[in-house]
Amino acid sequence: MNKQMKPTQENNELVDMFSRTISYLRLSLTDRCNLRCVYCMPEDGEEGGLKILQHSDLLSYEELLRVIKVVVDMGMNKLRLTGGEPLVRRGVMDFIAALSKVKGLEEIRLTTNGVLLQEKAAGLFDAGIRKLNISLDTMRPERFKEITGADLFEQVWQGIETAVELGFEIKLNVVAMKGINDDEFVDFARLALEKPYQVRFIEFMPVGKNSTWDKRYYIPSTELKEMIGKVGTLEALSGCRMDGPAKVYSLTAADGSKGRIGFISPISHHFCDTCNRLRLTSAGTLRACLLHDHEADLKALLRSGGSDKEIRALIKQTILDKPKGHTLAEDLANCEGQMSRIGG
Repeated sequence: MNKQMKPTQENNELVDMFSRTISYLRLSLTDRCNLRCVYCMPEDGEEGGLKILQHSDLLSYEELLRVIKVVVDMGMNKLRLTGGEPLVRRGVMDFIAALSKVKGLEEIRLTTNGVLLQEKAAGLFDAGIRKLNISLDTMRPERFKEITGADLFEQVWQGIETAVELGFEIKLNVVAMKGINDDEFVDFARLALEKPYQVRFIEFMPVGKNSTWDKRYYIPSTELKEMIGKVGTLEALSGCRMDGPAKVYSLTAADGSKGRIGFISPISHHFCDTCNRLRLTSAGTLRACLLHDHEADLKALLRSGGSDKEIRALIKQTILDKPKGHTLAEDLANCEGQMSRIGG
């Protein structure tokens, strides 16, 4: 294999060692959440001794805006707000309104569990957000409570309906778990035929030191496609950079109805070769890969009086340190970083 050349100063600062352009920042606003999904957050907000961050541990909105202006000046033009649940952080709507005024930031997306969506959807739309990813692993209220620890399915569903009425472009994210929600995959596929949003199935990943991940629950995307094939014909759509890690298919049923289905396959068919993401965790660290635990302490630099030039240099170095890929397909070893801090 040819040795990768380090990008020169004349090259784009966002190009990594493997010629990938990092144009997309995922920002975890908080590790707090109003649900306790079995694969993400534990009861009482602790797992393996890791406590929920205090407000002072989070980057302030002023610090976040400063960092975002730097990355946009470097050439990044897309931002996704995640968590935890980003909408539980106090003052988030004013922050999003401020983000919409950052020149050069072309798109702000939000990932949410939908619990607060009915209440906040109109404000999000007014702030300029048009694209939402909503986590929903089941359409059965009792099972929703079992998976999330909260009896809030109807509230989430009403939030989704409200967002549709307002005109948001919506993607539903379904974590695929054998023996837990696999009897609903066909129903979700039919939902994609009936509703104006894309349904995306995500392979269950081993993330977190004490993750509940177990190989018995894992379903590869190949099996998911076979199950969805019972609903209609799947036809791969040409790749779109804005679809991120999802491989998107058109689903056509026998009656001619159509929908869109996405498959995110971090284990069976990882998307590392085309990864264009950098993550800023709720703890204030930069992380170049979801499944590699190396992080750069941006918060320490900011709070020690670091200049914009130094912030820029740290971001650039983190990009250069971005690994070629992960090895989950070979060893299925958990990364120790908590998904609620990293940002799902």
